This record gives sequence, C-alpha cells and structure tokens, in this order.
Amino acid sequence: MIHITLGERRYVNPQEDQLGRNIVGFDPVMDDDALFHANRGCWVLGERAEKERYALLSHEGQVRMAIEIDKLVPVAGGRKAIEGRYLTPGDEVYDAYVGKPTPVETTRNPITYFDSPHGARTCYCGCGELVASGWFVIGHDQKALHARISKIGTVREFIDWFDSTYVEPKGE
Repeated sequence: MIHITLGERRYVNPQEDQLGRNIVGFDPVMDDDALFHANRGCWVLGERAEKERYALLSHEGQVRMAIEIDKLVPVAGGRKAIEGRYLTPGDEVYDAYVGKPTPVETTRNPITYFDSPHGARTCYCGCGELVASGWFVIGHDQKALHARISKIGTVREFIDWFDSTYVEPKGE
C-alpha cells in the first residue's frame, strides 16, 4: 500500500501546477472531494507503486483518506498522479485506516510503502489465492501467460499469431 504524508495546505499557481490545482496539502475544512483533488498528484512514485491497489493520505500522524487506485498517470518531470476514487465508510480499507494513527513511521520522504492485510485482491491468473501487493502470486504471471500461449499452440505459433494481429497504437 502507498502511504503519502501531507503537509499543511498551501497555495500553488494553477498555470504552473501539472494538474492545474490552486492548493495542495491538508486543511481540516476541506471535504473529501477537495482533499482528493488537491493531493492525488504530482508524486515521485517508485516502481512498487504500479503494483499497489490503495493509497493512504496522512497528516500529523493520522490517516485522513484512503484511495482505491485505478491507475497511475504520468505528469511532467517524471512524477505521477493517482486516478481512482476515495473510499468511504463501509469500505474495508477505509474502516481499517481512516481516522486512525498512520500505519508507518514518518520519514523525510512523503512517500512510503507497506504491506497490508486489508484490501487484498485475488490473483489475476484466476487461481483464487489472495495477493496483498501486485496482481499475481509469485510465479502465477508466468502460469497465466503460458496458459494463454497454449491456447494458440507453441511459443513460436503464439509469436506468429501476435505479430500478425497486433497493431501498434498511433503516436508510439
């Protein structure tokens, strides 16, 4: 899970901000929508972030928001923004963390990661096992890939099929 520590609310220039925001950070008078839009990006997120399903926003040692991540999108300067939805009471991750002390120690870096038993998903290969981080149980990505290759035939036949059907997106 991604954990983001927020500072106090501060004003930014919307013409200079990659997301056109005029404020970032935390203010207790912000509603959930304002808090999400002010703080969904622009973060320096490591490779692990691509495997995470949830993010928590904390301020002064307390979790203020839980977000379910749909995808991370690139913005200027190698930074990323979160696309997704903020969670509400009744969501497992919200109920486990929001309004409670941060689950990680505060560091100088506002971005930290931790493994959480909450919000686990089933392995994307279809085996039904739970995965706390990422999309697959270790090794199951290869299992899923080879199961699909076998539906075409051999690896060589799969490559021939793929090369004959795949169309490169324009602008790539």
